[in-house]
Amino acid sequence: MAKENNVKLHGMWASPYVKRVEIALKIKGIPYEFVEEDLVNKSQLLLQYNPVHKKVPVFIHNGKPISESLVILKYIDETWKNGPPLLPQDPYKRAKVRFWTIFLFENLLSVARSEGEAQETASKVVFEKVKLLEEGMKDLFQGENHHIDGENMGILDVVLCSLFGAHKAQEEVLGVKFIDPEKFPRVCSWVTTLTEVTAVKEFRPPHEKLVVVLQFIRQRALQASAA
Repeated sequence: MAKENNVKLHGMWASPYVKRVEIALKIKGIPYEFVEEDLVNKSQLLLQYNPVHKKVPVFIHNGKPISESLVILKYIDETWKNGPPLLPQDPYKRAKVRFWTIFLFENLLSVARSEGEAQETASKVVFEKVKLLEEGMKDLFQGENHHIDGENMGILDVVLCSLFGAHKAQEEVLGVKFIDPEKFPRVCSWVTTLTEVTAVKEFRPPHEKLVVVLQFIRQRALQASAA
């Protein structure tokens, strides 16, 4: 592919949506340039590349911008065929993985942006999703242990670790424990294994810095909702 390595990623170091793209690029072995964005004072390039949502990540391949992390992950998998696949080759397995990926995608932000009864309601939705994933893992992996390393991480692994890889910081800021080994032993084991993969550890933000950022984001969200 001509100019295959002409890749840039506009992102913010603490964003879980950016982290999933970084991990996917690492898995695929794709070199790229990272452009750090200030989300309080967004650059003209970011606004130009993503005029609809004005958010990170924005993935730029040969000058062509692509937005939305799941769309980017699928584009990477379809474009770079030489690296490990992010989606199964079997159509049925691929469909199941896509279902769970979309199923897990949202809801954590609603917990961060609320408090009191509203946060309890939002938390119940997340708990129910994790519970269903716990039960669905039997079918997803067909009763086998899900062995994970840097060569066989798929899109569902990437999304899960981007959402819950920083669960200890989330617990500290939100006061809610989603990854509970007693309630969800399979999911907890899955997340723990993912966080030890080299491709994930390389992009893990420092706990203390992440707590500060999450507290800032939560405070701004609560102020905005109260305005």
